[in-house]
Amino acid sequence: MTKTELENCIWEYGTDIYSFCRNITQNAQEADDLYQDTFLKAMELLSEISYEKNPKSYLLSIALRLWKNKKRKFAWRSRIANVISITDELDLDIVRASAFLPESELIKKEETDLVRQAVNRLPEKYKLPILLFYMEDLPVAQIAFVLKIPVGTVKSRLHQAKKLLEKELEVVLDEKYG
Repeated sequence: MTKTELENCIWEYGTDIYSFCRNITQNAQEADDLYQDTFLKAMELLSEISYEKNPKSYLLSIALRLWKNKKRKFAWRSRIANVISITDELDLDIVRASAFLPESELIKKEETDLVRQAVNRLPEKYKLPILLFYMEDLPVAQIAFVLKIPVGTVKSRLHQAKKLLEKELEVVLDEKYG
């Protein structure tokens, strides 16, 4: 891949990659850092990326690998010394935005937030396939490539995640609206 092709990838897939970064980090600052680190790493790996072979999947796998490495380092450091993580600005943004929404939009936003929170509570092995499938619209084969697991495992995890989400959201929505 050339630098020009990478620039095209940034323009074409940049919002999708940022959205994925935002979903896995759950923090605007960390998402910005991960997004930037992803494309810096892509610059280092230009010769390995093929522009013809779905560079979006490759970029998503770079972002995921960087995020897992960062989490692993954070877990290791927190075992050595208690480290305080960066505060999550997402909840504050939701509160600010909801103050100006009409009632029907506020209800829809609350339901979306409930689903998003339920997805975020899933174990990572279920959360990542769900995010890649529904948020990034990746087919199962590309999810398998990004996560470096077999296609059957992706299908199984998607099925299990849907069952967990259905069970949790049924309880939450029944309590809220039942």
